[in-house]
Amino acid sequence: MPRRQNQPPLPATWQRCDTGILPLWWERLCAESGEQSAALYAAGLFTEDRRRPIAQWYNPAFMAALLVAPETSPEWPVQRFGIFYAPPETGFVRVHSAPHEWNPRQPRKSPTEREAFLAAIVEAERFLQVEMDFV
Repeated sequence: MPRRQNQPPLPATWQRCDTGILPLWWERLCAESGEQSAALYAAGLFTEDRRRPIAQWYNPAFMAALLVAPETSPEWPVQRFGIFYAPPETGFVRVHSAPHEWNPRQPRKSPTEREAFLAAIVEAERFLQVEMDFV
């Protein structure tokens, strides 16, 4: 698994904020697909599903955000963390990445939920580094 200390620091404009999912996600998704479709997206992540852990970064200067969160329904046999990006000003994109999955029925078998989550965070931070080169 990649180590965080080997990565350059995040650009200063990105702030980590994991206390709650930003309303920006819901607004952007509704604008893209409508409220009914948004409510079903990623197993209801942005409406009723507030499972943890999440990792979230926000860039107030560009009105952009990045989120790592569970994207599968709790009853699925394999769980997965998704990476979601709200680009500057408008839009909503799921970042296609390596699968960050774990099997809750085998909690001690690698990758565990924690390992999958940490790997998704490393990939999300790498995405932010690359994205800042284009903003």
